[in-house]
Amino acid sequence: MTIEDLKERNLIVLECISGSRAYGLHTPESDTDIKGVFVLPRNEYYGLNYIPQISNESNDIVYFEFGRFMELLSVNNPNILELLNTPEDSILFRHPYLQDINPKLILSKLCEKTFGKFALSQIKKARGLNKKILNPVGKVRKSVLDFCYVNHLHGSRALLSYLNDQNWRQEDCGLVKIPHMADVYGLYHGPGLKYKGIIQNDQSNTVSLSAIPKGEQQLCLLYFNKDGYSSYCKEYKEYWAWVEKRNETRFQNTQSHGKNYDAKNMMHTFRLLEMAIEIARDSKIQVRRLDREFLLNVKSGNFEYDELLDLAQAKQLEMEAAFQTSDLPERPDDAIIQHLTYTIRKKFYDDGQLG
Repeated sequence: MTIEDLKERNLIVLECISGSRAYGLHTPESDTDIKGVFVLPRNEYYGLNYIPQISNESNDIVYFEFGRFMELLSVNNPNILELLNTPEDSILFRHPYLQDINPKLILSKLCEKTFGKFALSQIKKARGLNKKILNPVGKVRKSVLDFCYVNHLHGSRALLSYLNDQNWRQEDCGLVKIPHMADVYGLYHGPGLKYKGIIQNDQSNTVSLSAIPKGEQQLCLLYFNKDGYSSYCKEYKEYWAWVEKRNETRFQNTQSHGKNYDAKNMMHTFRLLEMAIEIARDSKIQVRRLDREFLLNVKSGNFEYDELLDLAQAKQLEMEAAFQTSDLPERPDDAIIQHLTYTIRKKFYDDGQLG
């Protein structure tokens, strides 16, 4: 089933503008995100192919099946609570049956965890980007040889530097394991002796061992930093996957403000923390942001990275204190949500519009 199917079959019961435009944080460059709810016809709901969610390829248009929508409400999912509390001017269509869902019966102290966890994930994303910007990984992939060292005087030196000074090719070298010494090998050299080389090729993920003719002299010890190489391979893969998939507009915005963090992630951190504080204090969700000026200043990169981390930590403590004194229940009443889910779905099916 596709979004077009939902529309052609009139299965959509809630459709809202979401994201920055619902928050009041949009700029001329902002996309228009859409979220909504659909109800599967009776025969498909009770069949074998329940569909919980339908979205477009870019995931900026998402519709949740009514059962999934109610399930996520029951665990105080931030995105779904925002959808339920969308400002009137951002609601494109809402079926009257959904008026039976009272948001005050849904909110609970679970929001401290759901909104707080979501906010901290945004900080983690911003930190990850900060690390990638400050520590870019070169496009030319390093090989095992870059993580090998030989003993030298009272210390060690890089293998590649050693080979260069000796004017040796790695292909003319042979290695044997040294007993009881992990990742340490004896190094031999002999052109024409058909050693396997230190590595077989540039794509090798470990060193090679050779059969050493009797009487050959070991020249030095070689250590392969296997853990360092493994960490580098993971970092290389993650970095260039990020480069390939990153949102260039957002990345250029990060570059333009010169603070080396994803300002949009940090903006959402503060939005989520402040919304959580409001939920604890006022027992309601304010989707349209009253702190718009501050949030847009964060998005514009008008703060230093460390300053924002300190502010976020203070907001987190404020949120925790607000929930400690809040009158909200510990969690939503599952029985109420179960009853609402059943009665509203029954209304849709009984009126004959959805089969």
